[in-house]
Amino acid sequence: MLKKLCAKAFPKSLWVFHCNTGACNGCDIEVINVLTPYYDAERFGIKLVGSPRHADVLLVSGPVTRQVAPALQKLYDAVPNPKLVIAIGSCPTGGNIWFNSYATLGGLDKVLPVNFFIPGCPPRPEAILYGVAVALGLAPKKVAPELLAQVHPDQLLQNIEKS
Repeated sequence: MLKKLCAKAFPKSLWVFHCNTGACNGCDIEVINVLTPYYDAERFGIKLVGSPRHADVLLVSGPVTRQVAPALQKLYDAVPNPKLVIAIGSCPTGGNIWFNSYATLGGLDKVLPVNFFIPGCPPRPEAILYGVAVALGLAPKKVAPELLAQVHPDQLLQNIEKS
């Protein structure tokens, strides 16, 4: 019963809370740009809210550092269930240029369960809207996930040599 309700409710009105974990503001500018009348995210029912207690979706941009991880976990716990977590930008996707540094934990998936990743540094507003539309089931996925660990290294080299 709850799954049916969520399936009907999420595409109609999605309230998002945007969290910056220390980004350079490139992703923040693009997220705010999506919410302007030019891109009109409200046509999809997307609304920015000021409190995580009112949100359905947590949008996270910026690298996940050791200092911000406990606060991010508290923020995640404050969002009521059912909830989605969307990582926006290269920093929460994999750490970007701070990958493997002493203060960065890596991607957001090391701290929180992430439902969708929107890569880019910064991602374009169209990419953010498309990622949210895929998350809502309004648009089909264009790229199928592929595990590189299942590809034999010799086969990978052969594919590279062919191109």
